[in-house]
Amino acid sequence: MNKHMIQQAQRLQAQLAKAQEELGNLMIEASSGGGAVTVVMNGQQQIQSVKISPEVVNPEDVEMLEDMVLTAVREASAKAQEAAAKQLSGLTGGLKIPELI
Repeated sequence: MNKHMIQQAQRLQAQLAKAQEELGNLMIEASSGGGAVTVVMNGQQQIQSVKISPEVVNPEDVEMLEDMVLTAVREASAKAQEAAAKQLSGLTGGLKIPELI
């Protein structure tokens, strides 16, 4: 490898590290059940918090609450993946690199 290619690779590595850090700071919120369940996830798909309104906690219908939590988590995850793909696509030239997204 020549010196120019090494410098380009180092710049790309630094840009990717910065993008990953920015994604870690990006907070994405998703809710279900009309806002009864809210999930906050960062751009690295790490769940930061789950909020559940007391009104939807019904011991007689735990399955409904489970479905609302699952729906909110899935929506937050999809939004986080979309944000990561958008953030990283400029750096990777449109290549989808699984470890980064």
